[in-house]
Amino acid sequence: MLNTIAICGAGTMGAGIAQVAAAGGFKTILFDTREEALQKAITQISRNLQTAVEKGKLEAAQPALILSRIQTVYDAQQCVADVIIEAIVENIPAKVALFSQLATVNSPETIFATNTSSLSVSDIAKDVLHPERVAGMHFFNPAHLMQLVEIVSGKATDPAVADVLYALTKQLGKTPVRVKDAPGFIVNRVARHYYLEAMQVASEGTASLQSIDKLLEAAGFRMGPFALMDLIGNDINFAVTTSLYEAFNHAPRFKPGQLQADKVARGELGRKTGKGFYNY
Repeated sequence: MLNTIAICGAGTMGAGIAQVAAAGGFKTILFDTREEALQKAITQISRNLQTAVEKGKLEAAQPALILSRIQTVYDAQQCVADVIIEAIVENIPAKVALFSQLATVNSPETIFATNTSSLSVSDIAKDVLHPERVAGMHFFNPAHLMQLVEIVSGKATDPAVADVLYALTKQLGKTPVRVKDAPGFIVNRVARHYYLEAMQVASEGTASLQSIDKLLEAAGFRMGPFALMDLIGNDINFAVTTSLYEAFNHAPRFKPGQLQADKVARGELGRKTGKGFYNY
């Protein structure tokens, strides 16, 4: 039986996953080495919960109860749980180092889940103690609102581990889908062209960013590609595209967009920096 979930990384995604875990009734540990990141995460979770109350999705007493289930820690030795979900930088050595460190203080039965959006789960797992207990649990931003979660099995993943994460996802009120380890999994692989073709159209001068976003929203998409890249973070979105480009041997269809490369170079990452394709 699962009682405690630990989330490593208190950025936007980590905070969102922590909110989901706590709202699901689990004791939740939110770990980050930066105290200011932890404070910012709790502030953001509080805002999200208050918004839910204002929209009638939560009762007034629920935010305090949900927040009471979240323990923030900046010492890895305190990051002990039944399931550990990492949401740190998209870098295999960093993820391997974190899991390897936490494996020394956790039970041999602890499940290690990576929230990577494009890196190989198999490559992350192979250098971690007990690779069979490593799998992907890919949430989408904003995690507290988006329903889909990709459950990714690497080459060594024990099917029982994937089953536990699948059931956990449903318990958290999300919609799980099983995926084999492959570049970009399902959603990010298919979605690349939503972003890349939009940037190509804009680069050619066929239409403005605003027009492209409005047209695609009118066609049924909840957000246009440029507004969505700003929400995700241009650095993160660009990193995913670059990862797929490399994984597919520089296939032209995955070549990163120069418009976004320029934004990243200038630090115009989107909503989190106040400026991206749009100003905030």
